[in-house]
Amino acid sequence: MNKEIIKLSKISKKFLSPDKNISVLKNINLKINKGELVSLVGPSGSGKSTLLHIIALLDQPSSGEIFFKSKNFSRSSDSEKDIVRKKGISVIYQQNNLLSDFTALENVTIPLLNNGIGINDATKKATKILSTVNLSKRLNHFPSELSGGEQQRVAVSRALITEPDIILADEPTGSLDRKTADEIFSLFLKMKSKNRAVLYATHNRELANRADYKLNLLDGNITRKYE
Repeated sequence: MNKEIIKLSKISKKFLSPDKNISVLKNINLKINKGELVSLVGPSGSGKSTLLHIIALLDQPSSGEIFFKSKNFSRSSDSEKDIVRKKGISVIYQQNNLLSDFTALENVTIPLLNNGIGINDATKKATKILSTVNLSKRLNHFPSELSGGEQQRVAVSRALITEPDIILADEPTGSLDRKTADEIFSLFLKMKSKNRAVLYATHNRELANRADYKLNLLDGNITRKYE
């Protein structure tokens, strides 16, 4: 059985400027398999967010190929990529991107509605998943009425609700205090399963070291380190 979820083959990314071309990623080769909890580290500006966006099929590499579950998406249409992102890939940001005019329950329900799930079934599933992150008493609160940690737990629930193959998190604990960051990381441990992978970018060395292995991005190159 093939455990591979993501494969990058010779991925490069350049940004054009009036003066010169800036190479952010250089010939990256990478595989991420089911059941892996992986951290992505590197200095600010090293290209961590760019790499996550490419893996999420949100950005196009300058060269190279990207495979999702063995299918090459390097030249796929936007509509094909949208289908994969709806069900197979979820992204969590430091600024959680919750919809301010919707309650916690509604924010978590929306991805299911977008996938054609009926409102009653979607609401029931969203209620259940929010209860697992201890937010059963905050279902009808708006993001502005929630703490930073609570907002991020809603974002985690929203990422989990579609049962994706991979969850990508971009500095998900960067704006949280240590206790709340530990709580969010505990959720990542729970999210990891034999059928799912989690890849998270972080500046927090302690949290990075708690992954199965680390990917270190420096000068456009990536190295893999085990603790």
